[in-house]
Amino acid sequence: MSSEAGKLAEKQPSLRTIAMPADANPAGDIFGGWIMSQMDLAGAIHASYAVKGRLVTVAVKSMSFHLPVFVGDQVSCYCETSRIGNTSISIDIETWVRRRQSDVELLKVTEASYTYVSIDEDRKPVAISRHHD
Repeated sequence: MSSEAGKLAEKQPSLRTIAMPADANPAGDIFGGWIMSQMDLAGAIHASYAVKGRLVTVAVKSMSFHLPVFVGDQVSCYCETSRIGNTSISIDIETWVRRRQSDVELLKVTEASYTYVSIDEDRKPVAISRHHD
């Protein structure tokens, strides 16, 4: 296991799921759009702890696909807040998989930075409160 993968043991994923046949092409490779969707969900979950309200995705930067994801892989998304602005928050997301036939091998398959904006009930940007519980 790589030292980078070893550090994951200290973290909790923001999202964990299993790649299913409906998410794959006929060859069994998971669609990149499905991976991006899972990462968006994970980032929104992570960002919601800071925003404490409604938010929307406004940007995806530096999307890199390193390795394929296959049907049956356990997919985990790990998030870190990289920046909190007045109305926006940027989250760095790494997606790792544990292959279906492996108990220990973890592989980083994708990484990106997602930006979310805090919005009010009228869907207008609103300041992120700096006061946390």
